[in-house]
Amino acid sequence: MKAVRLHRYELRPVVEEVPEPTVTGPFDVIVRIGGAGLCRTDLHIVEGQWEPKTHVPLPYTLGHENAGWVHAVGSAVEHLQVGDAVILHPLVTCGFCRACRAGDDVHCERSLFPGIDTDGGMAELIRTSARSVVKLAPGVEPAAVAALADAGLTAYHAVAKAARLLRPGQFAVMIGAGGLGHIGIQVFKALSAATLIVTDRNPAALALAAELGAEHTVLSDADGSHVDAMLELTGGQGAETVIDFVGEGGATAEGVRMLRRAGNYYVVGYGENINVPTIDIVSTEINFIGNLVGSYTDLSELMVLAAKGKVTLHTTKYPLDDFQQAIDDLDNGRVRGRAILIP
Repeated sequence: MKAVRLHRYELRPVVEEVPEPTVTGPFDVIVRIGGAGLCRTDLHIVEGQWEPKTHVPLPYTLGHENAGWVHAVGSAVEHLQVGDAVILHPLVTCGFCRACRAGDDVHCERSLFPGIDTDGGMAELIRTSARSVVKLAPGVEPAAVAALADAGLTAYHAVAKAARLLRPGQFAVMIGAGGLGHIGIQVFKALSAATLIVTDRNPAALALAAELGAEHTVLSDADGSHVDAMLELTGGQGAETVIDFVGEGGATAEGVRMLRRAGNYYVVGYGENINVPTIDIVSTEINFIGNLVGSYTDLSELMVLAAKGKVTLHTTKYPLDDFQQAIDDLDNGRVRGRAILIP
């Protein structure tokens, strides 16, 4: 089968032929890929940023946002049938450790992360676990929701945490309205009655944010004047919540300035350090909250929103053989929404 393989860091992956995965355990599920998302994490992987954390042997297959149809199942899998349309939780988890037992399977002690530390789904087939498979509602196409498996799940995880604490009349600032941000806006509008302010450097992204329901949009300026505009919208006090989908290029320093006393800063995007004097954290009681991906339950809830049309993806689709064009477009900011590879 064809697969996108990374052979060496800082060199582009290539599409090549590899053996098909097979069922080797009773809970294995082989999925025929209908769509695999391409995101900035894949760029960071190629750059070698993840190597110190994963130590994954090269070469391996990229792709951590995957959806498709059940192709084969192990002997103990009873709730799935060949041909079922499914989306895959990005982690393969054990089900027995303390985190899994508590429903916090994103912190499974023995997890595998296809596309990050083992073979992923930028291929024709992928092997996963029955614990990772969420069936799609009738009429939902795998390619239409594939990027929700990680980008959407990550956005949902962060926004749902924020929404549990926000009250009507309060403010949330969302930094970035791109691939993750445009999903986060939709989730926010489905879960919270707080006022949403979105900032981005791209006017087209802000137009989309307004279309998706953001009450206010502010164009990010190099001189930082947009921070003052944000503060004005919140009565000079700042927002109770900042959700940062960028995490680089100075976004964190600007985001902290937008935060109200006792506010919560949700870090989703990454790439730079947060540099805040500890006395400022203590004296204002602000909180920094990291966000990786959500749980299996989070993904199931997100699929309910998707089936109801409350969360939709803006996508640009590429044949798997055109991976090089897709990664070029993503790296140069030419992708609107999410890039999806179709085998």
